[in-house]
Parts: sequence; C-alpha cells; structure tokens
Amino acid sequence: MMKNFRLTILLGLFLSALSCLQAQVPDLDEKYAAELLKPGTPAPDFQLNTPDGKTLKFSDFAKGKYVVIDFWASWCPDCRKDLPEIIRMYNKWHELGVEFIGVSFDTDKQKWTDYLAQSGVPYQQVSELKRMNQSEVAKAYGVRWIPSLYLIGPDGKVLVSTVLSYKIENKLYELFDKTPSAIEGDNEVQISIDGSKGKLSAVLYKPKIQPGGSADLVILCHGLNCDHNFDLMHRIEKQLHTDGFATLTFDFNGHGKSDGKFVDMTIPNEMEDLEQVLAYAHDLRFVDDIALVGHSQGAVVAAMVAGKHPDDIKAVVLLAPASSVRDDVVRGNLFGINFDPLDLPDSLVLSNGIALGYRYLKTVSNLPIFETAANYHGSACIIHGNADRLVPYTCSEHFHQTWTNSEYHLLNYYDHSFTVCPYRPVEIVEDYLKRVMR
Repeated sequence: MMKNFRLTILLGLFLSALSCLQAQVPDLDEKYAAELLKPGTPAPDFQLNTPDGKTLKFSDFAKGKYVVIDFWASWCPDCRKDLPEIIRMYNKWHELGVEFIGVSFDTDKQKWTDYLAQSGVPYQQVSELKRMNQSEVAKAYGVRWIPSLYLIGPDGKVLVSTVLSYKIENKLYELFDKTPSAIEGDNEVQISIDGSKGKLSAVLYKPKIQPGGSADLVILCHGLNCDHNFDLMHRIEKQLHTDGFATLTFDFNGHGKSDGKFVDMTIPNEMEDLEQVLAYAHDLRFVDDIALVGHSQGAVVAAMVAGKHPDDIKAVVLLAPASSVRDDVVRGNLFGINFDPLDLPDSLVLSNGIALGYRYLKTVSNLPIFETAANYHGSACIIHGNADRLVPYTCSEHFHQTWTNSEYHLLNYYDHSFTVCPYRPVEIVEDYLKRVMR
C-alpha cells in the first residue's frame, strides 16, 4: 500500500513536469542571436562582390521581395552542416518568389569559390573576403555567430533573425501556406468500428472521385493520452486531403470518444484496434492501396501491425516511434521515475487523474517490437528530431536498420511532437506518400 502511494506521488510530480520537457530543449537564439537585429528593424543596405567580381547592392537585389540572408563561411563546420538544409529551402521557396543570398566571411576567395562549386549552392553569394570580426556588414547586422540567418520582408524590414534555420522556414510556411480546412465536394463522415474494448470512434474521409473510381487510403494512429485530433496528425490529415488521399482517423480504446478505460489500454490491445480498422478499410470498395502513419506509441503500433500484416500495407510512416518504452519498463525507470520492474505496481496514476494499468507495464516489458516489425519488408519513411527529450532518435535508427527499404529523416532541433516547425514533417510525409502510393 505504502509503496503504491509513494509511486503515485512521484509519478504525479513527474508527469506534472513531463509537459515541460520539450520546453527544456535549449533555444540557441537566447545565447547566439542576442545581438541580431530585432523584427521590425529596417535591413541595412550593403554592397559586396559576387564570386565573379561583380558588385551587388542589397537594396536593389531585395526590392519588393522576401529575402533570406544566410551569414556563413566555407570553413565553418556548423555552416557546412546547415548548408544542405538552406539549399533545400531555396529549392522549395524560390519558386514562390523568395530570394536567397549568402554572405560569406571567407578570406580566401579560391577556397570560397571551390566550396561553392563543390556543394552546388544555387543561390546568390557575396563576400567582403574579411573575417567576421572585421566585417562591416557583420557589424551592421549584429552577427557574432555563424550561421546566422535573416528573413527580410518586401518592405525591407526584418521579419525573423535567428541562428536556427527552421525558424526561417516556419515563418515562410506561415506566410505562404494555403492548405484549406476543407475541400468542396469531399465527404467526411463519423463512423464507429468494433475494437478490442468496444466501439472505436473514427472519421472516414473520402475524396471526390468518379463513380466506380478509387483512391489510396491512409490510416493515422495517434500517440499515448491524446486522440485523432492531435495537432500533428490533424495537419497531416488535412494536407493529404489536398492530394486526393482518403483518410481514416480514429481514437484508440480508452482515448477520445472510443469505448474502454485508459487504465485497461495496452499496446497489444491497441494493435487489435488497428487490425480491426485495417479490416474495415479493406472492405471499402473504393480503396486501392493502404498506408499507415503513426506518431509516438501510435508509430510502434503501426510498425508492429505492418509486421503482422505485411501484404496488406503499401507504405508505413513512423514519426518519433516510442519503442524505448520497453527498455524503460524493463530497467524500472519510466521517464526518470524509478520503480521495481520485478514487482510492478497495480497502476501508475498520471497527473490528470488517469492511470496506466498493471497490464500495460507487464505487456510492454515483454513486447517483441522489432521482432514483429521485421516481418514487414515494404516501403517506409521514418522521421525523428534530434532534440526529442522523450524518445531518443536511436529508436528511429533501429527501425531504419530493421527495414532495409526505408528512408530516414533526422531533423535538427525538432522535439518529440515536432512543434518547432510542424509544417516540415507534414511536408516529408506528404512527399513520401505521393512518391510511393501513386
């Protein structure tokens, strides 16, 4: 009795702090961007030489446009690491009218131009050929660390100043994202599906298709202690609608509007839920191929069900798969809270009053996650953030090693729920499914 009481108190304190774990991911701007110009400040003009010796005046280059300025140098390791991401951003946003310009603090012109050619930088470059601490443009823009980036608006004023490229892209998405909340002529209906603990609340979305036509369907699986309206999954769902995919979203047992008690929920009975949803989807006459998309615990469930039904699944997407939960329970340390793994408590009460049950802990400790998932040999996409403080990205690496026909995206500075720039994982999922399912 006393042992379980102490565990309840400890877990209540832990889970109260759990939501703060993502906030503990350091914001490097606090340390390295303190002297950069603030939003609303007019961008200082400058004239610098291009690699071919021509003079470029920034105010002429940027007039009436959105412009990303990347302060960098070819000798800078962090700049080299970030450069492929800047190039990717250029390839995406330049066609929408956003200009990019690199301001280099190289002092050796030959090494600068050689690296530009080697790395295939497609956007405009200029330099004073001076060190950062000797550069007039660095002084004007408050640059004390590289890479440093700015987004300048068409009015010539700073919109974003940062050392983190994802903040630039997040703003660009906000400015240019036109994803509609609904598409005229499409059909979204509330349904219920038999699950492991009763009825599952679900939403089926059918795109507008010709009579007798068909569409690919994506089943989305949410994580622990949320529901199908979880922001990341909802964003993915709505984006897929614009691409003509059908979607089937649902709440696992004990979650959202589905039957069952949270305390009775286990990963094996969530797998039963998904298997029932998969069977329902196969019976839909308009459905061609089926893909699974899962986040966190939902990703573990999706991976294992794909392993049990490999011939029924065309593609799988895992976002921050929480396979570390097994090791956490086996060693008796769940998110930093110690307990005896050989004498599991009856329940672990969460800060909001709901509880993980004994069966959850017991079944997780014996869960053959990778052994089951290994039976899937189809296409897969795995996405994780290297700033995830809940689930280490090594979990995704393990899935990537298990599935030889998979692609792996490790996103710098992204947390467990990809909150720093949720548009980016949505874009990766969309691009992958369009390539693989069509």
